[in-house]
Amino acid sequence: MSRRLVDTACPACGNPQMDVFFEQRAIPTNSCLLLDTREEAEGFPRGDLELGFCHRCGFLSNVVFDAAEYSQRYEETQGFSKFFVEWAKGLAARWVDKYQLQGKRVLEIGCGKGEFLVWMVEAGAGHGIGIDPGVHPERIETTVAADRLTWIKDFYSEAYRHLDADAVVCRHTLEHIHPVGEFMRMVRAAIGDRLDTVVLFELPDVKRVLEEVAFWDVYHEHCSYFSLGSLARLFRATGFEVLHLELDYDDQYLLIEARPSAATPAPGAPLDVEDDLEVLGRGVDKYAGEYDALAQGWKRRLADLRASGGKAVIWGAGSKGVSYLTNLTNMGMTDEIEYAVDINPFKWGKFMAGTGQQIVSPEFLVEYRPDLVVAMNPIYLDEIRAQLESLGLHPELIGA
Repeated sequence: MSRRLVDTACPACGNPQMDVFFEQRAIPTNSCLLLDTREEAEGFPRGDLELGFCHRCGFLSNVVFDAAEYSQRYEETQGFSKFFVEWAKGLAARWVDKYQLQGKRVLEIGCGKGEFLVWMVEAGAGHGIGIDPGVHPERIETTVAADRLTWIKDFYSEAYRHLDADAVVCRHTLEHIHPVGEFMRMVRAAIGDRLDTVVLFELPDVKRVLEEVAFWDVYHEHCSYFSLGSLARLFRATGFEVLHLELDYDDQYLLIEARPSAATPAPGAPLDVEDDLEVLGRGVDKYAGEYDALAQGWKRRLADLRASGGKAVIWGAGSKGVSYLTNLTNMGMTDEIEYAVDINPFKWGKFMAGTGQQIVSPEFLVEYRPDLVVAMNPIYLDEIRAQLESLGLHPELIGA
């Protein structure tokens, strides 16, 4: 795949050119929407991907991103995984304790289904305000008094700058926003002179995606991709003092903790982990150079299994699953995978955007009896293996 510089400004730092190193055409514009029929799934709206790298700040962006739908039918939660819930509850409690948020107000931008905000309030925060167009308050189970939680079904915008809080939390949302510099400046302006407000963000780490050539982690909804360094550079440039940076969740997630600064850009020496521009450049080269071989290898493996009479399923019918199936279908895969398994009951009986596989429960596999299960996130391998064994199933289980 040829590389080219395009005259498109970096949404993070304003650098006038981006280095486009990976392209895909006609990929599903969404991957977490609940689709009722195979026909609707296969005919789902499509968009293009041209992944560009900013050599100045290290930010990656889909330079031709248009739009994606976020609504009540968006089903992104990982809250049905015991492993994930235990980790996320621990993070919620850690942030409440570290920043002394007991009895204080927390605003979560892009709260999803609301679980994390509930866990922060259960850990001691006084009141939580969650904003997300896809929140379903009727699904939220908690012992917290109703008057300690407020839900707003909307996108965060300047219309909500009056919502003051002691902590602003934003998890797995910034990667869905294209004008990231503009968005962070809006958040900073809303905080105003409340310089003791703590700002806590979590999002995927692109350095791992590049180094592992994890093409299933690249898709239309994720129009923005960060490393520790590029995220910290964005925060400082938009008026935030970086307090702490780390990788967590088996080094899949970036965590940044910050406060608003009185000066923009914010002062402060970069942390050692921010020195990653050369590493990111090598990762971009690796992804561009190895993608075809890796995707073709997956396609051949599945085709060989099918030719021998074997059956494969993927486990994880979310964004990773849609991207994995889309990439392999674009490589020529046809009927090698018929079903996608998910533990979220709200997905059962629905269909995968773009490729049309039906989403089934783990119990469906008792009758189907696959020979191969491909886990879309290897962090869940132990949890998946235990569930398969509880059903009396022992297929080959591998991580993507």
